[in-house]
Amino acid sequence: MTRTLDEWLQYLEQCHPSNIELGLDRVSAVAARLDISLSNSRIITVGGTNGKGSTVTMLCAILEAAGYSTCSYTSPHLLTYNERVRLGERLATDEELCDSFAAVEGARDDTPLTYFEFGTLAAFQLFAKKQPDFAVLEIGLGGRLDAVNIIDPDIAIVTNIALDHVDWLGDTREAIGKEKAGIFRKGVPAIVGERETPHSLTDHATTIGSNLYQNGVAFSAVSKTGGSWTWQGKDVQGNEITFESLPGNDFPLDNCAAVLQAVMLAVPGIGRKALEAGLVSAVLPGRFQLVERGYPLILDVAHNPHAARRLVQQMQASFQGHRILLVFAMLADKNYREVLEIFSDLDPFWYVAGIHEERGLEAKILYNCLSESDVGKASEFNTIREAYLAAEKEAESLKESGKPLALLVTGSFFTVTAVMELL
Repeated sequence: MTRTLDEWLQYLEQCHPSNIELGLDRVSAVAARLDISLSNSRIITVGGTNGKGSTVTMLCAILEAAGYSTCSYTSPHLLTYNERVRLGERLATDEELCDSFAAVEGARDDTPLTYFEFGTLAAFQLFAKKQPDFAVLEIGLGGRLDAVNIIDPDIAIVTNIALDHVDWLGDTREAIGKEKAGIFRKGVPAIVGERETPHSLTDHATTIGSNLYQNGVAFSAVSKTGGSWTWQGKDVQGNEITFESLPGNDFPLDNCAAVLQAVMLAVPGIGRKALEAGLVSAVLPGRFQLVERGYPLILDVAHNPHAARRLVQQMQASFQGHRILLVFAMLADKNYREVLEIFSDLDPFWYVAGIHEERGLEAKILYNCLSESDVGKASEFNTIREAYLAAEKEAESLKESGKPLALLVTGSFFTVTAVMELL
């Protein structure tokens, strides 16, 4: 039976009764039957709570600028599933994905696979056919028991550890750090992108004999006036190496620093030109994405307190003195109360909406939380579309009056996707 990509995706949703079932036994068994081999590729895995997508994007951009071929796997997507599977600078085609889904289906027999596991194996099967110089793989959830972790890395990066997915990973940074550390391997560089990291993460790296590179110890970055920054770290021999006046971008500086340390180990002697080109060209939709509408429209998928704090800092730095209109919707299993409190620092006009998905949060709950906190003007809408259109109307009115404003859309991938579909 020949299926379209949409038909395959619908089928994947029916292959397992749960959206998430952590564990490697089932996916490893199917991978063995597929005979997936990436022996000609160097593997970089990227885990952590936030910043994984930007880290993958920068790594691929720099490696491509240096003349290496790359494939990358990330999740989730915003508009099309193809965004998850990149072959160099292009997305995998529908035909390529359908062929890989068919290969996984043929190999899995009666083994149940979740949507994510099925897609992960399909991406690996496609990468095995392409055999790029580098395969850069984002860990979807956790680390130790995530499907991506069936592939042993040549370099492993953990960007940061924050409270998220607590039902699956634990309700403390130490517990989550232990799960994330599961992507480290003996004798393999383990790069930690944040300075104040849980002991469980670094202790595990030391215990198993990883080559640990921690931000603030082995490498560091310092922001300079004018938007440039300086990086200092180690080369493969352990010698100190420094790059001055690197170009800035909209990604967290700690993530940029971890990326450079990974690149120094992956490509000894890489030139400054490739570093600069990659840092400047790396763009990721939905991460402080600016759309000009006669006023700034900012799209950001921040969906936990750690990411929300970062976004508030960016907004305050870029739009000081602007009236902020905030279109906001979240999933129910996220810490929405704390996120609401964090965004309240922007003193916005709130346009809260419901997400009508299995894990979606009703607009009424958000509205009631804001009312209890007495944070100012808030309006409640059934859908993200309705909330955005109302905010857009208000933005046009403020624009005509000459008042500086910015329209921010955030809270979830669902929130940003819904607005992107309107643009």
